[in-house]
Amino acid sequence: MRYKWNYQAPTHEQTEAAKSFSKELGISPILCKLLIERGITSVSEARKFFHPQLNELHNPFLMKDMDLAVERLNIAMGKKERVLIYGDYDVDGTTAVALVYKFLQQFYSNIDYYIPDRYEEGYGVSVKGIDYAYETGVKLIIVLDCGIKAVKEIAYAKEKDIDFIICDHHVPDDVLPPAVAILNPKRLDATYPYPHLSGCGVGFKFMQAFAQNNGIGYNILWPLLDLVAVSIASDIVPIMGENRVLAYYGLKQINSNPSIGLKAIIDVCGLSEKEITISDIVFKIGPRINASGRIQNGKEAVDLLIEKDLHSALAKSNQINQYNETRKDLDKNMTEEANKIVDKLEDLSQRRSIVLFNEDWHKGVIGIVASRLTEIYYRPAVVLTRTNDMATGSARSVSGFDVYKAIEYCRDLLENFGGHTYAAGLSMKVENVAKFTERFEKFVSEHILPEQTHAIINIDAKIDFQDITHKFFNDLKNFNPFGPDNHKPIFCTNHVYDYGTSKVVGREQEHIKLELVDNKSHNVMNGIAFGQSSQARYIKTKRSFDICYTIEENTHKRGEVQLQIEDIRPTECNS
Repeated sequence: MRYKWNYQAPTHEQTEAAKSFSKELGISPILCKLLIERGITSVSEARKFFHPQLNELHNPFLMKDMDLAVERLNIAMGKKERVLIYGDYDVDGTTAVALVYKFLQQFYSNIDYYIPDRYEEGYGVSVKGIDYAYETGVKLIIVLDCGIKAVKEIAYAKEKDIDFIICDHHVPDDVLPPAVAILNPKRLDATYPYPHLSGCGVGFKFMQAFAQNNGIGYNILWPLLDLVAVSIASDIVPIMGENRVLAYYGLKQINSNPSIGLKAIIDVCGLSEKEITISDIVFKIGPRINASGRIQNGKEAVDLLIEKDLHSALAKSNQINQYNETRKDLDKNMTEEANKIVDKLEDLSQRRSIVLFNEDWHKGVIGIVASRLTEIYYRPAVVLTRTNDMATGSARSVSGFDVYKAIEYCRDLLENFGGHTYAAGLSMKVENVAKFTERFEKFVSEHILPEQTHAIINIDAKIDFQDITHKFFNDLKNFNPFGPDNHKPIFCTNHVYDYGTSKVVGREQEHIKLELVDNKSHNVMNGIAFGQSSQARYIKTKRSFDICYTIEENTHKRGEVQLQIEDIRPTECNS
């Protein structure tokens, strides 16, 4: 893929502000510039950013309806009513169900959990799930990571004398369901100071409020932050503000004393001897938890996450790992089929979006295929398959473009939809697919910006190798955990040369292991360029080139810096 490099040189004012901040803080002006860009301009704010504290979490009762939710749960437990914890089948939903179930189970036994079947019931609150609750004597359902649009379903439950507490973070419609309490920081009448919680995060705040109301020590709640960190990473929510505190301590828990279920997943991922990062969750842990709901049933993921016996957890984890292998095969085959369809589109060069419908595609993998298409063609993509008489699917977006708004523009053609800026789910009558494709394209073409239609690498700073000292690297590590709104900085160094020892590596000779020098110092920097072996011939000519990269710790030599090269370009291309 050809990347466009985007770099905005700092103004004189920005440079001076970074220098001044550097003197106060005692770290490099380069890193101070990154802090200022994140809205951090004082020493006290920097200390909070580098060293988050659990006492910085917001009072959960600032969330609208929290008092009603806690009161209803207290009544249920006082009357010994049967309570059902209900959640979505993805990582955010299953971690949320596991967290609330594990916490409440310590104080209350008349409790059950339920994950809808992706294929039989579809997304969100289902009539089948409500019927199950009714048949098993449930009086209160706590629904997590979904439910904000389940107006008809919750009205149906009310007829059966079943109350609902909704814990969701998806964008609500104007009409809210008739639940006893609706905990959602994105409500139009929201009173909560932080709107970007994950679904599991909302569930955590509910349990925090319950603990506070009932005099339960938070020391019982904090160990469950490992599940919150997994949800934050996997659901791609911003990692600033309250989410930064939750993710920071969640990662600490994962790396020191993860729950038995997560420990089993960590083992099967081959991460046992490694310090686990947000990236490890996104690419290794999260997909395995997700695979259960994609291939079989998300309930198996919850079964694993609440497991107390390591032997049983490892057996369950190996099963889920098999689902992930199946998912990979389906993903590969469907992506190849999708690419063939896209290649035959006559007007692809004029289109700003991609909408594909194939009746035979596997419903559990269409979201991944939509992600692949956005990566390959750099357009918002919707992938649909047939479920009974409906076309159901997933949408994914490119950086900066709100795909939820594009889908909302087509709402009169849809039976159901929901989601976020970068990912959404939708369903429609099969006969509406053509109209939807046309309308969706119209909205995208009118609203997408030219810079959103290219693969862009945004460079945070141009530096020389002499800037990358041990102190610089250690200070940079304090920016962790990285994620949306606090992305891992990408640096650029111009005029670098092969030290003479760079070589092509990998099973298929697809990567380059680099040893580099620049023209301002004699520092030899190690680097790895994944999938860029086509650049090796140029590198060996001894001519200079420019690189953009992230700075990582060498996994084989602890404490040693390694550059992860994002892109390589002959210097003359940038002159």
